[in-house]
Amino acid sequence: MTTRAWSSPTGPRRRELLGFAAVGLLAYAVDLALFTSLRGPAGLGPLTAKALSFLAACSVAYAGNALGTYRNTRVRGLRPYAAFFLVNLAGAAVQLLCLAVSHYGLGLTSQRADTVSGAVIGMSLATILRFWGTRTWVFRAEGRVGSWTG
Repeated sequence: MTTRAWSSPTGPRRRELLGFAAVGLLAYAVDLALFTSLRGPAGLGPLTAKALSFLAACSVAYAGNALGTYRNTRVRGLRPYAAFFLVNLAGAAVQLLCLAVSHYGLGLTSQRADTVSGAVIGMSLATILRFWGTRTWVFRAEGRVGSWTG
């Protein structure tokens, strides 16, 4: 594929990025809403609530990507969902690592520093990892193995 397709407003890579971002925003909204509901009205503990909201958000993101962004790739069975879940788990680990390094390693302990390291820097790096992992290991197209150059 040429670089023209990438720079074109209707190019396939632009559609892929926009679709992935839209699905990610929807999954984030599900995660946040469910976590808030499970912590508040349902009265669950923070780890249980987060685990359940994470699972629900992963399922929404997988369905959105399978039926939307990557609908032209044929994935079947449990393996693609398991790979998707692992990619998202790795993304969550990146976010936690950024927060841990900032808070405990660098001593930046304010709420603002925690938000920037976990929700801005960590989320940005995790999103890049999730995008790459999703297109490389979950929704592989023929002739493409994650590279943006060909």
